[in-house]
Amino acid sequence: MILILIGLCLLSYILGSIPTAIWYGEAYHGVDIRTLGSGNAGATNTFRVLGKKAGSIVLFVDAFKGFLATSLSTFLFYLHLIDWQTCVSLKIVFGFLAVLGHLLPVFCDFKGGKGVATLMGMVLALHPEAALVSIAVFLLVFYVSNYVSLGSMIASLVFPFLMVFKVFGDEFPILIYFGFIVAFLVIFMHRKNIARILQGTENRMYLIPRKKQS
Repeated sequence: MILILIGLCLLSYILGSIPTAIWYGEAYHGVDIRTLGSGNAGATNTFRVLGKKAGSIVLFVDAFKGFLATSLSTFLFYLHLIDWQTCVSLKIVFGFLAVLGHLLPVFCDFKGGKGVATLMGMVLALHPEAALVSIAVFLLVFYVSNYVSLGSMIASLVFPFLMVFKVFGDEFPILIYFGFIVAFLVIFMHRKNIARILQGTENRMYLIPRKKQS
């Protein structure tokens, strides 16, 4: 069992390490996304630099790798090797390793993105209902403010408070701790964005593209 857990931990990290934005940019556009725009190897910068199609593909794959890694423990549960509480705990471990892989990808000199999309996939696998509420909040904040970073930070705070107030019923305490740790990490990773928002220099994006004036 220990060898299985070690193997799944390594697999989770490797899944997270897949540098979607970098590989896609090099394969289909002949560019290193890290040298363009904000220099971030993630979905937001891909949307901004390479367009909707590229950004959508990167967003989906980055979220899926987090979802897949987090779901690995479910197989152990269905094989009756662990109970559900252990399954939830391992989901968090595997998901975090995937996010760590995205932040520090072994395939790209340990220089990756901010991990928000991978976190989204992780939360979808961990608690779909709360994840969907958080995504809805993200879209609302993004639409109103035109700041992806602000939407990401506020959405990350929504999840733990949904757990605290038991919106979906009693949850394992570990989900509350996980939620607040994630919120802290997301806000910490966006500390430069916070400074730019306060200075009025943060890049804006539009959920619904504006019509060009003739």
